[in-house]
Amino acid sequence: MNARQRLQATLNHEAPDRVCVDFGATNVSGIAVSTLRKLRKAVLGEESGPVKIAEPFLMLGEVDDELRRALSVDVRGVFGRRGRFGVAAKGWKEFELFDGTEVLAPDWFTPTVDTNGDWLLHPGADPSAPPSARMPRGGFYFDAIIRQMPIDDRHLDPRDNLEEFGLYSAEDIEHFAAQTRQAAAAGWGVVISPPGLSFGDVSHVPGVALARPRGIRDVEEWYVSLLTRPDYIYSVFEGQCQIALRNLASLAKAVGDNADVIFVTGTDFGSQRGPLVSPKVYRELFKPFHKEINAFVHANTPWKTFIHSCGAVVDLIPDFIEAGFDILNPVQTSAAGMDPATLKREFGHQIVFWGGGVDTQKTLPFGAPEEVYREVRERIDILGDGGGFVFNSVHCVQANTPVENMLAVFKAVRDASC
Repeated sequence: MNARQRLQATLNHEAPDRVCVDFGATNVSGIAVSTLRKLRKAVLGEESGPVKIAEPFLMLGEVDDELRRALSVDVRGVFGRRGRFGVAAKGWKEFELFDGTEVLAPDWFTPTVDTNGDWLLHPGADPSAPPSARMPRGGFYFDAIIRQMPIDDRHLDPRDNLEEFGLYSAEDIEHFAAQTRQAAAAGWGVVISPPGLSFGDVSHVPGVALARPRGIRDVEEWYVSLLTRPDYIYSVFEGQCQIALRNLASLAKAVGDNADVIFVTGTDFGSQRGPLVSPKVYRELFKPFHKEINAFVHANTPWKTFIHSCGAVVDLIPDFIEAGFDILNPVQTSAAGMDPATLKREFGHQIVFWGGGVDTQKTLPFGAPEEVYREVRERIDILGDGGGFVFNSVHCVQANTPVENMLAVFKAVRDASC
């Protein structure tokens, strides 16, 4: 099997020739750029060159084709052209991180520095606009700066929370068409992550691409509004869904069968100990729109649909399946009720598990290499039994993860395939 055949067999719940592997194909299955640089040097040698910052907000590195082949990674991601800050990269420049890692940054990436030495990024890369994201001095990724205007419920307009959503340009569509065509022709499994499909993702609610975001932009206020302003939230989602369906129609025509998976939503519904929202809230506010998006994708494309939600979401998995999702990411095995053997037994015939191969809270960053190796082998044995499992860590690999532990991950994956 080539990489794409391996992914397709996995998505069809068939046993592939070896476990299918993803690192870097989505913004929830990536590797911190500083960790990726160390891994690249260890695998390809000291002169392998710097790593590109693929996602500047999360500071994830680009897993390029050379490293993908060296590590037997099967899946390539295709992302939106303009990124989270609303700017398209036209080139790359040398840049040094707080920890001294030399990387390649998008040409627009020029943080301003505040009096504390923190880095600030601005919407549209416009330094005259108030900053929308901050990386504390010595940090590894950015946090959104909450810029909530006073809320007057008498004049709250759902259109204010739709400001960042619009129809894709011809250039946006051609970007996805060209990138997926190239990836599919090279034999990679292909995941597309088009913007604007994720309803209520609090990493996007603050509107870091907007100079002066209107509506509800405070994360806490947004969560409260799920209960106190449900009609408003529903109206926002209605408007977003109509725009998304029009964009999907254009994307489906342009991309066709050159993609295998579409990333639909990254909204987190779980915490470490339990759901962040009740099943009732999910069913009334989110599920109708998830069903509509998934139904359109399944009726008009061969793509499988991908939902990301961290945390303890076991009680919501039946609803995710009923909403039409084909893939669940991650499998946060450290969260309450998320035992991998139980999940595989109860839901493994209905949904593909993507992630969960090693814990990124404790084992991978803090365990010994032999502990990492053992956990990876155990997870592949459990979740990979009979197919329906794409190997990845539990969410993104963080900065300061020992390179020896990363090498143990890939050794365990290789050995599991022997």
